[in-house]
Amino acid sequence: MAAGMLAASAAFAAGDAAETGTSETPTWDQVANIRGAAERIGRLHRARGAKAAYELIDNCYRTHSLASTYGEGFEACIAQDYLETRTLIQVYSRMPPETLQKLGVPSPQVLAESMGQRISMAFGQYKKSQDYADNVKKLVDEHGLPVFLGIVFPEAVRTIEEKNPKEKK
Repeated sequence: MAAGMLAASAAFAAGDAAETGTSETPTWDQVANIRGAAERIGRLHRARGAKAAYELIDNCYRTHSLASTYGEGFEACIAQDYLETRTLIQVYSRMPPETLQKLGVPSPQVLAESMGQRISMAFGQYKKSQDYADNVKKLVDEHGLPVFLGIVFPEAVRTIEEKNPKEKK
């Protein structure tokens, strides 16, 4: 599990992305965008499952990667990819490899590596810096993850909040 999560976190390492001198200050409200993206992917996952969520993410990347500049929609694709994949890594890491194979689903390591490639390519396409990528990851972890988990696993979130009422936000 730790290796899968490390690889997932490393996905935000923009690798070949270099600082270009262009402004990296977004013109949109990143927190609102990330929360909205988390809500959309969470509701879809809850209603139709991971396969439908990944179809949406794939279509999102295909559509928004056609833009000449990095924008709000493309950043939402990245956030949704990270949220969905991170969650599946956690779930699949608790299952024996034989069960994953029987179900025909990828291992946590494969999930993390493929997400890492997608996200690195996404930031790299628009030459976003490592600092920018790290900030997006931080915002998704802080603002998107609670929204996503609250929709996909509401019972678990309620149980945790009941056990830790002081941490409730």
